[in-house]
Amino acid sequence: MSDEKREKYFKMVYDNIEKYGFHNTYVMEEIGFTPFGYSTGIYKNFGIPELFISGLPNGLTNTLITNYVERFKFKEIPLNKKIDDLIDRFSIYFIEIENHKLTEYTLSSFKFYQNSEFKYLQLIFPDLNGFFSKRRGI
Repeated sequence: MSDEKREKYFKMVYDNIEKYGFHNTYVMEEIGFTPFGYSTGIYKNFGIPELFISGLPNGLTNTLITNYVERFKFKEIPLNKKIDDLIDRFSIYFIEIENHKLTEYTLSSFKFYQNSEFKYLQLIFPDLNGFFSKRRGI
């Protein structure tokens, strides 16, 4: 990515955070690469951890992040507990994930927060049969 494109992108990120309180970044699927999305700005503006979601399409990822913010802003997040009503399609879990495990993925957040504290959760969803995998997180 050129410096000009990078500057334009980060301006959009900061503008969205100022306007909406957060920005969603989505990285598309490629051969041998699972798509993922994540939030930036939620921790600072709503007092809850940022959210990382891997393996879902862009629209669904954005809906889940938006629903997460609307439902839990300024509240305690139920960790490691089945949540049946964040979206009407399936249940989910939130698990803690250490920031250093996301360094390569959540570049916008690391740039935005720089040396400030922030936290991330990962949203875990079931397979097509409704089962949750024993593998948890990144």
